[in-house]
Amino acid sequence: MPPSDPKLLTVVLNWRTADMTLRAAETALREMEGIGGELVIVDNDSRDGSFERMAGVVADRAWPRTRVIDAGRNGGFGAGNNVGIRAGLSDGSRPDYVYILNSDAFPDAGAIRALLDHLQAHPETGFAGSYIHGPEGDPHLTTFRFPSIASEFEGAVRLGPVSRWLRNRAVPVPIPEQTTRVDWLAGASLMMRMEVLEEVGLFDERFFLYFEETDLCHRAKNAGYPTDFVRESSVTHIGSASTGMKEWQEVPGYWFDSRRHYFEKTHGRAYARLATAAHVAGALLHRLRCLLTGRKPADPPRFLRSLISHEFSAPRPGATRGGDRAARLTGG
Repeated sequence: MPPSDPKLLTVVLNWRTADMTLRAAETALREMEGIGGELVIVDNDSRDGSFERMAGVVADRAWPRTRVIDAGRNGGFGAGNNVGIRAGLSDGSRPDYVYILNSDAFPDAGAIRALLDHLQAHPETGFAGSYIHGPEGDPHLTTFRFPSIASEFEGAVRLGPVSRWLRNRAVPVPIPEQTTRVDWLAGASLMMRMEVLEEVGLFDERFFLYFEETDLCHRAKNAGYPTDFVRESSVTHIGSASTGMKEWQEVPGYWFDSRRHYFEKTHGRAYARLATAAHVAGALLHRLRCLLTGRKPADPPRFLRSLISHEFSAPRPGATRGGDRAARLTGG
């Protein structure tokens, strides 16, 4: 039975975007009006004065039910959010729901309430996420299927007939027009049932960045708790403010580490290698077609070489934070 007066813990993670994070937190506080709970801002070891700046603003403006805490290290997206979740409510009581919000995401009117109401009305649902759009109203794709061997080939070959054939296996899901169930959602605006987190664990801290939401939603689904896309909840998102993805010249090593860890953890080593082989085969066919037509390959520079290299190299130390299992509430 859903709680009659639910408590919500909102977590906003900062890394060197203090002013933007404060704006996101202030917007979230506005949307939490009438909802019990608190907001915690986690500084992910920015070391640029962010923590002092945010703590000072929160104190000077006397923001209600808001704390700023220092993660103490930058363990990545999942680890930073875990710090906030483990911090819990200031009186030591347990929240019923946890809401994670990107530092460059700003809930529109009613966005947080819509997620909360959906989870209250659908006790079988584990997680619920928002419709995400840019500042100009442009939709952001955040609805996905779980990656597979078939999706790796489809995404790499970039060929219309293949995409139509594998349309039900492709990772991207066209943005639904109404509330519906999906495999996983990007974590820019995601509300999670606390009892589900207690059962399946928090974010796996071996993912520094990317695939951590995929893994968490996959664990929840396996435990019987699906993820819902809530169209009535709308959030404005700038995108890549902390990661700098828009300015990437090539894909960073931690993306490959996270991809490899996801496939190995979810399906085993043999499946992971087959997934990489499928991606390589699709990419080579794509490059052959580009060679024959005089087009430029769509892959980022050195992508295929890095993918193969990471597949056959030993995991880097930074990719194995958190031990040999999903990060639990105990931190073990």
